Amino acid sequence: MGVAEDAALFLQVDFEVFGHVQGCYFTKFTRDMCVELNIRGWVKNSKNGTIVGKMQGTKPEIHKMVEWLSKEGSPGCKIERCELTNWGTLVRLDYKEFSIRF
Repeated sequence: MGVAEDAALFLQVDFEVFGHVQGCYFTKFTRDMCVELNIRGWVKNSKNGTIVGKMQGTKPEIHKMVEWLSKEGSPGCKIERCELTNWGTLVRLDYKEFSIRF
């Protein structure tokens, strides 16, 4: 059946969040949310004033995180938009954890 097949696959997506997102602990909150949802990958502040990263995890968790990155974010942030690129599926995760990069 399709359900067992889908369960074996992981989603991955790159993200970039635009708006007032630096200086409000956005990377820390992103990491904490991803750890809670068992999503792996990384996040960092970009030189352009955005937040960039890569997420890998199960479809429902990735979709929860996409929603959070697009609409909610950390307290005090103002999200203009979230661009999601390089969607793909994986059989196994490339990362052991979710980390903040500098």
